[in-house]
Amino acid sequence: MATHPRSDMETHPDILAMRSRHEMAERVASTPRAQAVEAMALITGLYLAASPWIAGFNGFSTLAVNNLIVGIAYAVIMSGGFGRAYERSHSMAWAACALSVWTIFAPWVVAGDVSTTRTIVNNIIVGVIALLLALMAAAAARPVDRSSGDHSSPPR
Repeated sequence: MATHPRSDMETHPDILAMRSRHEMAERVASTPRAQAVEAMALITGLYLAASPWIAGFNGFSTLAVNNLIVGIAYAVIMSGGFGRAYERSHSMAWAACALSVWTIFAPWVVAGDVSTTRTIVNNIIVGVIALLLALMAAAAARPVDRSSGDHSSPPR
């Protein structure tokens, strides 16, 4: 019988690529900047969810429900619970950008006359902050240019 050299699973190219992506994601997610963005985004989402009761416009039920749902969705998306895979966190950050833009325009779009000064100021300020945080997360999680050949450091 001829014996063939048995390839070890540890040296398989797919395993090495997966390990490299995982290490890159851990390096990016463990920086103080990424942790600060994640924490501020979580707080922003929770404030957006509670803002109708904090800012005092919970009488506008359509906007109150909208802010509650969008705030919870934003907090879940940006908290990183579902986006631990490096490639997914980039897409989720862009979804958070869309939620942020929706938050800005929601007082004029949702049903009913809810566009008061209080609702507009609240949603614009929270929407802009949420958008900036989501853009920072998207920039931190952008895909690496694989054609350059430099895989030694994560994108900044």
